[in-house]
Amino acid sequence: MNLKLGNTISDGLALAQKDDRLGSILKEMGRVMIAFSGGVDSTFVLKRAHQVLGDQVLAVTAASETFPTREFNMAVKIAEDMGVELLRTEVKEFDNEDFVANRPDRCYHCKTGLYSHLQKLAGELGYPYIVDGSNMDDLGDYRPGLQAKKEQGVRSPLQEAEFYKEEIRHLSKELGLVTWNKPSFACLSSRIPYGTKIERYKIDQLDEAEDYLYQLGFWQVRVRHHDKIARIEVMPDEIQRVIEHKEEIYTKFASLGFTYVTLDLAGYRTGSMNEVLKKAAKSPEKEAAN
Repeated sequence: MNLKLGNTISDGLALAQKDDRLGSILKEMGRVMIAFSGGVDSTFVLKRAHQVLGDQVLAVTAASETFPTREFNMAVKIAEDMGVELLRTEVKEFDNEDFVANRPDRCYHCKTGLYSHLQKLAGELGYPYIVDGSNMDDLGDYRPGLQAKKEQGVRSPLQEAEFYKEEIRHLSKELGLVTWNKPSFACLSSRIPYGTKIERYKIDQLDEAEDYLYQLGFWQVRVRHHDKIARIEVMPDEIQRVIEHKEEIYTKFASLGFTYVTLDLAGYRTGSMNEVLKKAAKSPEKEAAN
């Protein structure tokens, strides 16, 4: 077996060695609390931790204003089906003014709030380590939340073992995890342009709009919020299907308060809201100043 992962190629032996390394890292920790979202990565690390550490693993799933209820309920079900002890908790992101302001460092403030909350729980419950599901692909984009993770002492064993997303999907499928082909997900606030205030009604619009597209059978979806404009991103091979459903999609989105509904011809890509930051960094004014 060979997996082509961007510029990385892992054969079966190399992947098995990574998996062994992951098991060793978790075993050395001994007792861990896992920030569990129910996504591909955190589900995989939770499964491996449970295999290695048994009842010394606690999954913590946090409900929040920007985490859809369907995602929270799915995470709870996955942990329960796996037989892992689960703690449900809650974070109030809208209480954080730095988060609501939605500057480019928004994710830093969001993750700081989450991880500091988990640190408090870990101290009270006697868990020496907090673990998340960050992998090597997460190092390739603008992610200020990684700094918060570092400051709060959260460990990422998938990065420590040098796992890439497609490797995680492959092993998840071998383990029989329902998340092996689950689409990527990020909090709904990431759909709102930097500098635009995050408000509850926008989050509600995005949640209902994306849920509608999932009901239509689209696999990977993002709806970007540009005031009265909704910009839809789907996988390139599903763009034609959006056009085929254009009338019903427009009707639904209009009922949610969008005046214009657009389709991004570039298709879905991770962190498209960060593209403005990259363009600003390369502007002639920036280059002249350097």
